[in-house]
Amino acid sequence: MKMDEEKKTQETEDNSKNDNGNRVQQETTSLLDRADNTAKRIEEANRKAIEVLEKHEKIMARDVLGGKSERIAIEKQKETSPEEYANKIMKGEVNPLEIE
Repeated sequence: MKMDEEKKTQETEDNSKNDNGNRVQQETTSLLDRADNTAKRIEEANRKAIEVLEKHEKIMARDVLGGKSERIAIEKQKETSPEEYANKIMKGEVNPLEIE
C-alpha cells in the first residue's frame, strides 16, 4: 500500500514536471508567434510607408518641373514716392520713429 502511494506521488510529480515543461514550451511558442506576427506587421507598414514616400516624391518632382513651388509667395511692398510717404505720415498711417 505504501508503495502504491509512493508511485502515485512520483507519477504526479513527473506529470507536473512534464506539464510545466509543456506550459513553458507553449508560452515560448506563443511569444515567438506573437513576435513573428509583430515583425510581419512592421515590415508591411514599412513597405506601405515607402510606397507613400515614393508617390510623394513623384508628385513633388512633377510640381517642381511644372513650375510650382512649396514656398509661400512673399508679397512685395509697394514702393512709395517721397510725397506719398509724407502724406501717410501726415495722416498718421505711418509711424517713422516707431513710437507708440
